[in-house]
Amino acid sequence: MLVTDPAAAALDDAAFARRMAPLGPFEAAPRIAVGVSGGADSLALALLLDRWCRARGGAVLALTVDHRLRSESTAESEQVGRWLRDRAIAWESLPWEGEKPATGLQEAARAARHGLLRTRCRSTGILTLALAHHRDDQAETFLLRQVARSGPDGLAAMPAVRETAELRLIRPLLDLPKARLVATLRALGQEEWVEDPSNRSPRFARGRLRAGGGVAGAAALAADARQAGQERAARDRAMAAALACHACFYPEGWVDLDGEALAGVDPGLAERMLATLITVVGGRDYAPRRERLARLCRDLRDGRSTGAGLGGCLVRPLRAGWRFCREARDLGADVPIFRGKPVVWDNRFRLCWDGEGPARVAALGDGGWAQVKAAAPALARLPLPAAVRCTLPAIWRGGTVLTVPHLNYVCAGPDAIGCTVIPAMPEPACRPCFSVVRPVGDII
Repeated sequence: MLVTDPAAAALDDAAFARRMAPLGPFEAAPRIAVGVSGGADSLALALLLDRWCRARGGAVLALTVDHRLRSESTAESEQVGRWLRDRAIAWESLPWEGEKPATGLQEAARAARHGLLRTRCRSTGILTLALAHHRDDQAETFLLRQVARSGPDGLAAMPAVRETAELRLIRPLLDLPKARLVATLRALGQEEWVEDPSNRSPRFARGRLRAGGGVAGAAALAADARQAGQERAARDRAMAAALACHACFYPEGWVDLDGEALAGVDPGLAERMLATLITVVGGRDYAPRRERLARLCRDLRDGRSTGAGLGGCLVRPLRAGWRFCREARDLGADVPIFRGKPVVWDNRFRLCWDGEGPARVAALGDGGWAQVKAAAPALARLPLPAAVRCTLPAIWRGGTVLTVPHLNYVCAGPDAIGCTVIPAMPEPACRPCFSVVRPVGDII
């Protein structure tokens, strides 16, 4: 029969498998990392995922980030490790080391947590990271963004699947209430878990919500988020189709957009395309403010483009369209680079160098281009815009350019050695459509 009360029954292996099915594809013997804070929801996910992976010949790696914001955190992390190792589940603690910010602590902790998890997955070759966000978390996210007057994309809250350059984030429990996860954990024989008091701290917006008894009408709010997610997915598909038809992307980090792209399309879609191109080319984590995008969109449609910069990106008129290229100012700081250790520069490119000794990644600039052109005059004939050339990453030693990977340039002499480079923007221009969770009926 159908379960009418979603909190009345534990989640069994078959029900969990139905939630995993649309989140793939996975390897034949899946290796999946799971973030485990020690709370009931993340412990339940770790145990369910372990059973799911073992049944398919795979394995789970449980990762606990020790934020070290409370004196008890390390002991709690070790307790989580004992619980999981008692079940033969591989577990590691990832400490957040260094100074902690005085303001924006939750945002900084979230960024540090995701960074530590991603880095560990990459170092072990794991392609999928599972997170235990559930329906109550989704409802909180929707409500907080509604209060903050987020745009329609923000109201879509969290996706069930998010593809990044490094791995796939999945949230198999996003449609389930926390009460059912507690029931699941107990059914699996785990009667203890960690309760972090900071989750109810009045210092933070989520904590104030939880301290007040949680979000009323969580199911309805999660349904609203799901509807917003479906609408966002439709916008994603429309934008991807428009960019595929009208935009030309170049590996040096610039884009040409033809004049038909903004003609006769919905203003919201036009602004969305501009936001995406500016964010990608400028290497920014966030798009410019909507009012500035709307003004730029009107100017471009009316032929009033002046080549001004926005979000680290220059928008220059062409005969039949516009060119988006990185501004030469405010480029990323110099980054030390060592043999075999990839680095990200300007939030746009990941470089890996095989050379020996000290070196740094910095913009080629006009001075670097003068060196390169004097050593290899033929490179001046490459069809590369001058505005793009000076913003390319180069590897320097002292005042000498050793290599410019985009130009296939390597200096002569004993330091001559190449470098590989790939794009490393925070988000691709045409990312996968926003992934929406639909409630799954359980048969018992």
